[in-house]
Amino acid sequence: MSFDWIVRILSENWPMFLKGAGTTLYIALIGTILGAVIGLLAGVIRTIPLPERGVKRISLKVINALFSTYIEFFRGTPMIVQAMVIYYGSALAFGMDMDRMFAALFIVSINTGAYMAEIVRGGIVSVDKGQYEAAQAIGMNHLQTMFHVVLPQVIRNILPATGNQFVINIKDTSVLNVISVTELYFTTKSISGNNFRYFETFFVACAIYFIMTVIVSRVLRYLERKLDGPENYKMTETHLEAR
Repeated sequence: MSFDWIVRILSENWPMFLKGAGTTLYIALIGTILGAVIGLLAGVIRTIPLPERGVKRISLKVINALFSTYIEFFRGTPMIVQAMVIYYGSALAFGMDMDRMFAALFIVSINTGAYMAEIVRGGIVSVDKGQYEAAQAIGMNHLQTMFHVVLPQVIRNILPATGNQFVINIKDTSVLNVISVTELYFTTKSISGNNFRYFETFFVACAIYFIMTVIVSRVLRYLERKLDGPENYKMTETHLEAR
């Protein structure tokens, strides 16, 4: 490996690397946010208690079955295969000329949503049942209990897992090169094809991926500490005087 070549590649192609890294972060961020929304909706719906009988019970069973199929499919297949099936399959089956960026956001979002749905469901199940009973005792229905009592706790508890999914998405966007999305990996492959210095070029890409994931991890840990609040709470002078 030549350090001079690394410097030369970086100096000559830094705008392309920067654009590719920006596209990677954009897809990963939007995909994670939309996936988290999908996961929250799926998690809430899948925890709605089934009525004893009636159309509502059948409808909920059908919806739960659809969500289960969706989750199992997207968790059980690689994202690179999903990208090929969705992008090229939509053109073959429906004649759609799907925009590559839209396809990338759609693929990452629904893939993330499948994982987030299980994370959210686990977070909801982990909330003490006494809180559900207390909410019902004061007249709250299931949705009110979810939005006012359960979800605020769940969102706080699943933040580390959501952050981890964001970091994973930063790396997994590389598979989108199969549908010619110009993210960091695709950009790096194009640069290395021009200079034929594959090792040095991908070494630069490796360093950029590492920097992005480290920065994102540090920012997310900072946010987690902020949400946790201070470790030790101290009484104010007013409270002490009142005592």
